[in-house]
Amino acid sequence: MTTSLLKARQTKYAAYATVYILVIVAVLCVANVLAERYNKSLDVTANKRYSLSDQTAKIVKGLKQDASITYYDQSTRFQQAKDTLEQYSNLSPKVHIQYVDLDKNPQVAREANVTEYGTAVVQVGSRKEAAKSMTEEGITGAFIRDLKNNTRTVCFISGSGEHQIDDAERKGYSRFKELLSKDEYETKSINLLQKAEVPEECTVLVAGGPTSDYLQPEVDAIKKYVENGGRAFIMLDPPLKIGREEIADNDALTNVLGAWGVTAQKNLILDLNPIGQLAGVGPQVALVTQYGSQPIVSQLKGTVTGFPITRTLEIRNSDKTSVEKLFDSSDSSVATTNLSSASVNVNDPKNKKGAATIAAAGTYKTGKENSQGRFVVVGSSSWAANSFIRFNGNGDLALNAINWLASDEDLISIRPKEREDRRLTMTNAQMNWVRTTSQFLLPLVVVVAGVSVWWKRR
Repeated sequence: MTTSLLKARQTKYAAYATVYILVIVAVLCVANVLAERYNKSLDVTANKRYSLSDQTAKIVKGLKQDASITYYDQSTRFQQAKDTLEQYSNLSPKVHIQYVDLDKNPQVAREANVTEYGTAVVQVGSRKEAAKSMTEEGITGAFIRDLKNNTRTVCFISGSGEHQIDDAERKGYSRFKELLSKDEYETKSINLLQKAEVPEECTVLVAGGPTSDYLQPEVDAIKKYVENGGRAFIMLDPPLKIGREEIADNDALTNVLGAWGVTAQKNLILDLNPIGQLAGVGPQVALVTQYGSQPIVSQLKGTVTGFPITRTLEIRNSDKTSVEKLFDSSDSSVATTNLSSASVNVNDPKNKKGAATIAAAGTYKTGKENSQGRFVVVGSSSWAANSFIRFNGNGDLALNAINWLASDEDLISIRPKEREDRRLTMTNAQMNWVRTTSQFLLPLVVVVAGVSVWWKRR
């Protein structure tokens, strides 16, 4: 009786164990099948450093024809590119990934003009472009070159004290130039004093904070360019009369802007919002957190931008122009007309209090079919300089403005974020405390706890 009961129990337990094992094996099989068919990942890093940017997703998901990315390398090194490339195929079923061993298939590589290991070639339709690097910027840039088969040149005016694209110092625009190159724009400097005419190859014209007055022929060239369908990005600082580097009024240019519906006020914004102190900037930097619905800024919601030394604008529509506000200064800002003194009384009753427009975008009706002039006006120029363009969303705003002016609305987005330096910096005293805690105090606590348990059980 006892033996038969024992055998029955053993049989039952064996059956339970068998069922449990079969269930676990089935779950593992299903999980592996799903993992093979659906490549999903979760990026929990602070700035999504292991995810493709919104801009890349926008470009790839908007593909209207099949595209392929062919990676040329040794087969033993395919894995190092697979994680990045498969993120592109996960964005759209139109993207297909191929891997070619450069040693085993030299003829295929030769036909594609590939001679180096680790090269990716992006093909959209009949156009092929090699990625400049195996980073997201390099691969997405190849997509952009495939889709934008024309050369797009951003021309920066020089000769009147503007920020220069070859200047790597704080006031220069070299980082702005670098950002433009990632969106596959070419850049060049032009001097309207030498020839008062905007070159035909200029897709967008940029006046980056002139400190001297533009002469009438220069202003006439800018006016003619926009009113014939050209695109201009005008950044005008307040006409400060402080120190050695005074900023001219530039009345001839502001008169043209006024005719287009943008009146540049001769004042200076002081932002008294305490958030500025937390961001490490003073009241001379206007902080913006709210934006309009215009395409340049529609995707910047939740992003902070900052504008050092800025003036206010007044906008209106005219017979030939349609002007839209991009954003205002904060409600806690004031605008002073005292531009000749380094000390400003924020409580001066003459100050204009409250939010004020500091950037606007407009279109000009040329009267020609499929031809529209566009212009963007910002009451500050230093926000796009090397010292400030990396401030939160400033770089995205600068590129978005160029994208809209160049009719590249499909590129407007938030770009890939740079990797953050998240190292923990400690003083010598803090380092000594961490060393003492980890090497002595914590082991001592474990030893004392062990002895205490042994003593009680004894």
